[in-house]
Amino acid sequence: MAEDATSKEQELREFYQSLLTHFPDRSIRWLLQEKGNVQGLIEIVASDLAERIDFSQLELQNRVPFNSGTEAEELLIYILIEHQSTVDISMGFRLLFYMMNIWDTQRQQWETDNVPKSEWRLQPILPIVLYSGDRRWLVPLSLTAIMDIPEILNRFVPKFDTLFLSVKETDPHELTKSDHPFGWLLAVLHNEKADKQTIIDTLTEAINYLNTLEPEQSEQRLRAIQYILLLIINRRNAEEHRELIELVQQQTDEVEVETMAKTMADVYIEQGKAQGIEQGEIQAKREMILKLLDIHIGNIPETVSKKVSRIRSRSRLDSLLEQVATAKTLDDIKWN
Repeated sequence: MAEDATSKEQELREFYQSLLTHFPDRSIRWLLQEKGNVQGLIEIVASDLAERIDFSQLELQNRVPFNSGTEAEELLIYILIEHQSTVDISMGFRLLFYMMNIWDTQRQQWETDNVPKSEWRLQPILPIVLYSGDRRWLVPLSLTAIMDIPEILNRFVPKFDTLFLSVKETDPHELTKSDHPFGWLLAVLHNEKADKQTIIDTLTEAINYLNTLEPEQSEQRLRAIQYILLLIINRRNAEEHRELIELVQQQTDEVEVETMAKTMADVYIEQGKAQGIEQGEIQAKREMILKLLDIHIGNIPETVSKKVSRIRSRSRLDSLLEQVATAKTLDDIKWN
């Protein structure tokens, strides 16, 4: 039994480690693995479509039945959700690329199954961009964003609609008006860098809402609480952690809140130490390279010093160390 408990604890630590690493992206992807949260997102960005989608049949591939509006007729659609924590000018191209891959997979399946071409029917795709970064997203979600063409040629560029939600630019009341757990989590995310009182008020409102969920929504509620704890530990100042975690604990009846928070905090601290050690090793190797260059060649240009100081790859630094050890001139070194 003790061995099983240790194994479970290690599994939990590895799970939290994966989420705390690159938290902005991985945590949202983890939330969207819950079909209820996919429903919550679509209720925010396209409530008219949400009414026609049978989310109970949503699969991990995000293919879901859609009521076309005619009696006894439904079709399958793909929900393509792309989460971004940074602005990407190539988003229109990326979405089209993903969509073409989905459709090409369908085509290949038809050919494998010997489906007559007259029966080929591509399934619609609902593309959604969920943006959680701080910068304003000003670039268009179209191919023209990365094109420099005269207006007369615009009609030859593929066009498609994309649903877009910028969490930080959307009023929290808009995020929560559908009264869905995912909207309340986005409201917390919206205020992740707000002043202390604002984040306290937001957490209180979000948890009060989560406490109203039905028993059959217990898994979704637990996932939401875990996300809130992860956000506190990853995005708020360390001196606030204890107070905010206690706030969550006092307002929920989840007995595991303190244990979860402690495990998350331990993992976060370990990650920080590991990153510090790694950064120390990297800096030491940079200094060694510059020292050897000074010994073997002398009069190192400032441009070379800056180039070395920007290198973050340990393997690249190791390669340079080997080269510098035998180099007689700067030209003997492959910098790229």
